[in-house]
Amino acid sequence: MGENASARDVAQRLADSVNKVSVGRVYDYLLGGVHNYAVDQQFAEEQLRLVPSMRDFARANRAFLGRAVRYMVDQGIRQFVDIGSGLPTQGNVHEVAEEVAPGECRVVYIDNEPIAQAHAEILLEQTADPARHTALDGDFHDGLRLWKKVLGTGLIDPGQPIGLLAVALLHFMPDETAPHVTLGRYLEQLPSGSLMALSHIHVPVEDTVLHAQSANVVDSYRRRTNSAITLRGREEIAAFFTGLRPVEPGLVWLPEWRPEGGPLHEEDLVGSRGLAGVARKP
Repeated sequence: MGENASARDVAQRLADSVNKVSVGRVYDYLLGGVHNYAVDQQFAEEQLRLVPSMRDFARANRAFLGRAVRYMVDQGIRQFVDIGSGLPTQGNVHEVAEEVAPGECRVVYIDNEPIAQAHAEILLEQTADPARHTALDGDFHDGLRLWKKVLGTGLIDPGQPIGLLAVALLHFMPDETAPHVTLGRYLEQLPSGSLMALSHIHVPVEDTVLHAQSANVVDSYRRRTNSAITLRGREEIAAFFTGLRPVEPGLVWLPEWRPEGGPLHEEDLVGSRGLAGVARKP
């Protein structure tokens, strides 16, 4: 009876997810992925008309994820927990890690959207070693219950440094859910030497035009998707790193964090619409 009820619950969640705009699928569409539906595409195009730089954020954020993972592997990290991993798109954590340290890294992906989690399982079956990589259905707000589930996979050694990824996640966590507190609980579980990578949408308060445009996008996400957006100032985003030691260059615009390639221009930095950083647990 319990198993049947659970199966019905999953089926209902899948049906609800297909019929409603999904932030994970919108992000996938912005990156040029194929794991999205007409409802997501239409919503994304409407938002792009309001704020064309949304696609710049998606691309800059994905590039930051790759650089952060490569840095972590170079620092000796061999196990990763990606909370809010979303849909499988090019440059997943395990793909980047494999390029740097083939056959050595383990990754646990976590997402609370059933389609995202199902796609992640399929991706891992097709492209990864299931003995080293897995996908869990879980929610950031589950806190220590989720961490127990992560350790239950047998892939994460709590005694060795861990790479924790909270990339493009926390702007979907409203203040009333106390995301700083919940993230702090995860950080408490990390052993010394662990690293956390974090990125967050950011619109400077002095940019009044973009703020007005962004307000319309925020309202659209609140009314029509499975996740609302919360805009935060630099200090509020920096507070997520409390108790950690920032890795140079600290909290910066997405393309500014240890860039690869040619020189960066100011419009590329501010135009990315997101701040990012990596920090180490002492």
